[in-house]
Amino acid sequence: MKSFEFLSKKREEKPRNCGITMVLDKGLGLETAESLMNISGEYVDYLKFGWGTSIVHEQDIIKAKVVMYRAHDITPYTGGTLFELAYMNDKLDEFFKEARELGFPAIEISDGSTNISHDDKLNCIKRAKQEGFEVLSEVGKKNPELDKELSIDERIGYMQEELDAGSSLVIVEAREGGKNIGIFDKAGNAKEDEIDMILDKIDADRILWEAPNKDQQVFFILKLGNTVNLGNVSSDDITSLETLRQGLRGDTVGKI
Repeated sequence: MKSFEFLSKKREEKPRNCGITMVLDKGLGLETAESLMNISGEYVDYLKFGWGTSIVHEQDIIKAKVVMYRAHDITPYTGGTLFELAYMNDKLDEFFKEARELGFPAIEISDGSTNISHDDKLNCIKRAKQEGFEVLSEVGKKNPELDKELSIDERIGYMQEELDAGSSLVIVEAREGGKNIGIFDKAGNAKEDEIDMILDKIDADRILWEAPNKDQQVFFILKLGNTVNLGNVSSDDITSLETLRQGLRGDTVGKI
């Protein structure tokens, strides 16, 4: 039983179809990660091994972390940059093989750091599905100047095409900082008109909004409710976000 449980607001239990939280693992040690999941794992749905961090750690450690996360009903997956490195080096066969051997049930497919034609990206999504992986795909560029070249109509079109190709969720790029990229301006404020345009065309339950900062998380929860899907959440902020979702913090008290 939770402390003061009579004051809590129940949320849908896992596996959830909405209200998804994706947490970014930037290289947590196994014991640290396990301790964190023992206290907060029930609030985490997806766990991304950030960008190419998996490459610099031993296979046994990655395997053990994947097993641990899955034991908490969390879907661990490889960061999109790792896929992009495999693509640019013509190593997709090896990439899929090793991801499977390490126990990853899902992968992220993106083109944020490299130039991949959209048709090739769609084909990679389809191939990953055929290989037996769940696919999360990301739309947007990590370079703010290149990202600005994407019109909102192009962004929406790419999102829908990637969902049609087999992505279970499509991620709206905001990077780890959440400023001057995608649907956030230089100050990190959400561009609400663009968000409304996306929501007018794409099923909200299929969108994972990268929202690394608290004010961004508050914005989405107040706008779309506590069942909004949020990603790139710091491992330090799992409990903080859950209290926002449950109306247990000043920003959302009485508003959920």
